[in-house]
Amino acid sequence: MSTPIPPSRVPLRGAVDLAALAAAREAQAKAEERLASGEVTTPSSSVVDVAEADFQTAVLDLSFQLPVVVNLLSTRSPQSATLTPMLESLAAADGGTWLLANVDADASPRIAQAFQAQAIPTAYAVIKGQPMGLFEGAVPETQIREVLDEMLRVATANGLTGRVGDAAPEPGAEPVEPEVDPRYDIAYDAVEAGDWDAAEAAYRSVLASVPADEEAKAGLAQVALMRRTDGVDAVEAMAAADAAPDSPEAQALAADIELLTGQADAAFARMIDLVRRTTGDERTAARDHVLSLFVLVGDGEPQVIKARTALANALF
Repeated sequence: MSTPIPPSRVPLRGAVDLAALAAAREAQAKAEERLASGEVTTPSSSVVDVAEADFQTAVLDLSFQLPVVVNLLSTRSPQSATLTPMLESLAAADGGTWLLANVDADASPRIAQAFQAQAIPTAYAVIKGQPMGLFEGAVPETQIREVLDEMLRVATANGLTGRVGDAAPEPGAEPVEPEVDPRYDIAYDAVEAGDWDAAEAAYRSVLASVPADEEAKAGLAQVALMRRTDGVDAVEAMAAADAAPDSPEAQALAADIELLTGQADAAFARMIDLVRRTTGDERTAARDHVLSLFVLVGDGEPQVIKARTALANALF
């Protein structure tokens, strides 16, 4: 029996999950409103103490302006006593490009639970409301520096240019309601209807006027993925990939199916293995395909960060 993959089963973040994308845009709009109204202000210090009561404004809202590193600590932990001063020193040295939020996990256990922390201390970055695991325990400063540099790269790629101490609008100023480009609604409706040509045209129209629009880029990548897998029998496609391990076309389609069914790690590994085994145009095609899958999952996701390292090793 045929087993096509319906778009409604797509479990990915961002452009593929339309409901999640709409929720993320709404969260950003509300955060920007609070920042514009003066309800939320950027701190003058690069280090703040945060509890459950102010986590929304001090971490989540500010993460739409600059990256926030959440340091889950405990006053009973010797490792926390080593790590926290190290992070505070690095935050000061980086001149306000990111905010360190120290959270006492004993006093604010629900924050640690929300991050699903398995150990204390643990550090996470929050970028545009999305958590990004950094490290656990009192790791060496050189390793922390490498992780922070990668975090800053991801933050820049996501358009975060704020700094600690940036001037905020005067309290009481009229909030500016962000305008939603109607072309997004056209694209969303077209995707729901399976009209890939119309969806592609809408996203390309956005990019023609705003070439750096990350949402439109991700949307375009989603449309390409849905077009490639439209009407495909998943079982047959996976069997074809097993039978032809060196076929770029068969492997790319199998990776698409794995991504659509929530197996991002498997999809990345499949294409990176193909990069290792191929040369010339086939290798380039395999590399480009896995890069397109990275766009769909999101640069800030731990799976993508790990896979980028594996891809670099495969290429060089």
